[in-house]
Amino acid sequence: MNDINSSLESLNSACNMQSDTDTVPLLQNGQHASNQPAASGSRSQQPQASPKQKVQRSQPVHILPIRWAQKSELWIFQRRKGRRGESAEVPRSTEEMLNRRLQEEDQFRTSSLPAIPNPFPELGPGSPPVVPPSSLPPPPSQPPTKQDVKVFSEDGTSKVVEILTDMTSRDLCQLLVYKSHCVDDNSWTLVEHHPQLGLERCLEDHEIVVQVESTMPNESKFLFRKNYAKYEFFKNPMNFFPDQMVTWCQPPNGNQAQLLQNFLNTSNCPEIQGFLQVKEVGRKSWKKLYVCLRRSGLYYSTKGTSKEPRHLQLLADLEESSIFYLINGKKQYNAPNDYGMCIKPNKAKVEMKELRLLCAEDEQIRTCWMTAFRLLKYGMLLYQNYRIPQQRKALLSPFNTPVRSVSENSLVAMDFSGQTGRVIDNPAEAQSAALEEGHAWRKRSTRMNILSSQSPLHPSTLNSVIHRTQHWFHGRISREESHRIIKQQGLVDGLFLLRDSQSNPKAFVLTLCHHQKIKNFQILPCEDDGQTFFTLDDGNTKFSDLIQLVDFYQLNKGVLPCKLKHHCIRVAL
Repeated sequence: MNDINSSLESLNSACNMQSDTDTVPLLQNGQHASNQPAASGSRSQQPQASPKQKVQRSQPVHILPIRWAQKSELWIFQRRKGRRGESAEVPRSTEEMLNRRLQEEDQFRTSSLPAIPNPFPELGPGSPPVVPPSSLPPPPSQPPTKQDVKVFSEDGTSKVVEILTDMTSRDLCQLLVYKSHCVDDNSWTLVEHHPQLGLERCLEDHEIVVQVESTMPNESKFLFRKNYAKYEFFKNPMNFFPDQMVTWCQPPNGNQAQLLQNFLNTSNCPEIQGFLQVKEVGRKSWKKLYVCLRRSGLYYSTKGTSKEPRHLQLLADLEESSIFYLINGKKQYNAPNDYGMCIKPNKAKVEMKELRLLCAEDEQIRTCWMTAFRLLKYGMLLYQNYRIPQQRKALLSPFNTPVRSVSENSLVAMDFSGQTGRVIDNPAEAQSAALEEGHAWRKRSTRMNILSSQSPLHPSTLNSVIHRTQHWFHGRISREESHRIIKQQGLVDGLFLLRDSQSNPKAFVLTLCHHQKIKNFQILPCEDDGQTFFTLDDGNTKFSDLIQLVDFYQLNKGVLPCKLKHHCIRVAL
């Protein structure tokens, strides 16, 4: 016991002596004093502190060594007892003395340190820790479940498809293309159809099908059809938005890239303005108003064409709404023309007073307004929907393109009537030889069909019915029905279909779209050398069947305003 006390006192005195001898005089500015003389070039010298002015180090510096020494003495005492064969237990009096000294040192340490305010009182004892929501781990995401969706085709057939709840419209269209054995040309789309309201629209490729279905009433349905005009703005942007219709932050000046950037860049604010026929709420009448479309919404002016904030009233919001076509606006809503559109809130139960019914002057103006609505609402996301199929096609193009292509400029007219062939330099002679070769080929193909045909039908009869197997032939439909199909599948140049003529039972009609206008061309039969041909130009160009006629005008414009590019198609699901 005496040995422990003496060792502790000697250690304590040694620490105190070290604290006294380790003190260093400080200058008034807090720096250590130096015994070296000041530099000769110094202008002034700092006054040195007297040797008596000594600052001792803080007491907590000695607490840790003392507590460590006390614990080490206790350990040494137990070890000595163990070597002597005595009990290694520490006497209670010695243990109490050591604990008392430890408590005194703790109290001295606490009283010697300045009081520091707690910067986080909410984390103190008695209050639960506050964790910000951003630091909490995200809740575990639920795996997508499966759900049945019913999709209808143009001919009234339907198919129930089991999809995941996170499937987009593009994914569902690709699934239906695969199940229907169609050609995937990135023009298929899913249509949201409301028969009671007389509305329909094409879903954007990124929209979730299940979410859209949750906002549809029970009588509404999905349609599966083509729409070639869905991304026509990105293909031909200069055909949209006349100068008087748009107010630009940066005028495009005929530059397509600048025109696209103005709509896709959120920092720019293009405004679409013009006069529209607006249906008054709660009335059957329509009123012509000056309307302005911005990113914040659709507004109308209460004073002429003024766009001052005090004269603009909000007509519809872009974020929580979608824009639809009016299917039969004249009959159902007493619309002034057939170029109607509707802005409908995205919810299942919609009252008539919540619908915003509008009418444009013509089809081009309506297309511009609906395209601007989609661009200002979705922006870059809409452009990404257009680019994804293009990038996928570019990745697959090396495997689809032929290894070697032949340019049309390298082809020349040849005459093989003699013993050796010769190049025909005269253009008139070359054209005559081409026509003669074409007629000779047609006669040879006809004779081969007669000799090798296994069909009980006569070749002329077969040529008159073989076109009915093609997708572009729609049979006996009316002119109004053909125009409706063209409008539904997109008013783009070169969109066409063939149908039976209602005025001439032996003739056919080619319905073609050009510059957003629908035109009809009659295909008449004619006889030559006892064989029936079909012609569009009064017999100047003749074809043995309609398949040859369509193939020809897909490569040559001829008497048509444009080439045949896209054909209207209906598939049965």
